[in-house]
Amino acid sequence: MSDLAQKTCIPCRGDASPLQGAALSNLLSQLDEGWEVVDEHHLSRTFAFPDFVQALAYVNALGTIAEEQGHHPDLLLRWGSVRVDIWTHTINGLTESDFILAAKASEAYPSA
Repeated sequence: MSDLAQKTCIPCRGDASPLQGAALSNLLSQLDEGWEVVDEHHLSRTFAFPDFVQALAYVNALGTIAEEQGHHPDLLLRWGSVRVDIWTHTINGLTESDFILAAKASEAYPSA
């Protein structure tokens, strides 16, 4: 289990500034391969599955984690894949909690 995955998401009250530059690079380096920071705004990764049923099962498992963490990603479910996009909507950017949820999403992936 990664260090980030052991942490708990902290709700953003809106008074934080989005992470930028080196702070993003440092946190990204702690995630599994496949995650990318897009325009210093959100995290994105596409997970591959052999069929729709397993992709749907992953979405449901990640949904449970999101509810437990009180932090909800955008999910795009397709046959054979799930794209996960994560950012903190309150500040329209990234916080450490986004990276925590990404680490938890990676650990929930059956191939992890």
